[in-house]
Amino acid sequence: MKKVKNIIDTSIFEIFKIGPGPSSSHTIGPMLAAGGFLQSIKELPEDILKKSSGIKISLFGSLSSTGKGHGTDRSVAAGLLGWKPDTCDSALFSELLSSPKKTYNIDTGKKQLQFNASDITFEKGLHHDFPFQNTVIFRLMSGEKTLLEKEYYSIGGGFIKCKGEKEIPRPAPPYPYSNMTELRKIIAKEEMSLPELMVRNELSISGRNREDVLRGIQDILSAMEDAVKRGLDAKGLLPGPIGLARKAHVLYSRASRQEHIPDRFLVFLNAYALAASEENASGHKVVTAPTSGSAGVLPAVLYLLKHHFNVPDHKLYEGMFVAAAIGFIVKHNASISGAEVGCQGEIGVASAMGAALLSHINGYSIKVVENAAEIALEHHLGMTCDPIGGYVQIPCIERNAVGAVNAYNAYLLASAGDPHKQKIRLDEVVKAMLQTGRDMSLKYKETAKGGLAVCSKC
Repeated sequence: MKKVKNIIDTSIFEIFKIGPGPSSSHTIGPMLAAGGFLQSIKELPEDILKKSSGIKISLFGSLSSTGKGHGTDRSVAAGLLGWKPDTCDSALFSELLSSPKKTYNIDTGKKQLQFNASDITFEKGLHHDFPFQNTVIFRLMSGEKTLLEKEYYSIGGGFIKCKGEKEIPRPAPPYPYSNMTELRKIIAKEEMSLPELMVRNELSISGRNREDVLRGIQDILSAMEDAVKRGLDAKGLLPGPIGLARKAHVLYSRASRQEHIPDRFLVFLNAYALAASEENASGHKVVTAPTSGSAGVLPAVLYLLKHHFNVPDHKLYEGMFVAAAIGFIVKHNASISGAEVGCQGEIGVASAMGAALLSHINGYSIKVVENAAEIALEHHLGMTCDPIGGYVQIPCIERNAVGAVNAYNAYLLASAGDPHKQKIRLDEVVKAMLQTGRDMSLKYKETAKGGLAVCSKC
């Protein structure tokens, strides 16, 4: 097979991660970064560690401007305490730093370091010289002297990079590709289904066996379903000063009574998206798909397929690999970070993933799958990320519902016509999304400094 440069070698368990809401770039990413810094401290020589007196953290970009509402301060504290996104207790996580004066003990293995909210600095200003908007710097201090400093970037969906650290090389996947055009050519040449190609690549990239991979997908699907179920049951107000009332339960209840309305299934789809998104806004466990801010779109589509259309589990598994392929391509060639490209990289990509999943599960070809993803993403181009008050509530929750419905509509549009007459390719839209994101003002990239965030009186 022809060698492909700059190949996609992301694992499906990286695009789909379990963790606390409300924002993967502000919670999961910083928590993982803090955990990495803690590990670096533990590896220091004992004579250096003995001199340490504390840890200081500086947050930049939207980690600073919306970090309070997004829970970034709690996330870095959790990471320093050794907590992991997929196993941390959501209730305990929400209580972290609730008292500004409370002190926490950081266990470095050889010494206990005290830490509290005053050790976190939210740096002012949107503009900086770091390569990524969401930047966090950790410093191990000895009085005013820095013993160890690490600079991390949260690049969307819980993915992180550390300055100066090279990524560990991964085994080359047997079917290397870097975009949809290359992926489509491989499928045609090998006469292989997209899910099977993705599974074989996953086996190589993650080193897991097939049974373990499928068990992992089942865990992800279960976590998505749990988020929807919890959201449908929950009532009351979401946390924070906005005072936004949950509406998933009400919408679901009304849909359950409307037995003879033709578009009833769309009301259910909206309810399911709201349910998972409201759980995310509450800081509860969700699955990045591809981010926490868009964690209502794909679970809503999957819940609808399972509970209304009786789609069997093995088809849902296949759909997850198809959705992951779209997420991989966008992340690799553009971004899934609201702080880098606005909400088009979150809800837009989630909608594209959902549209592709729907097309495959309904038996359509790779060309229709691509067209569905392209249509969904195309019609989210330019979408800003402007959360009111820095909370992932307005407009974020309803955007998930709209994104889920758009995914279904994109699937209908793609499957209704001749797939070979589609003029625009997915790779072209991904390129346009990246350029649009670069041209977008920082005010509209998860900073709560523009758009609806400054025009509403909430």
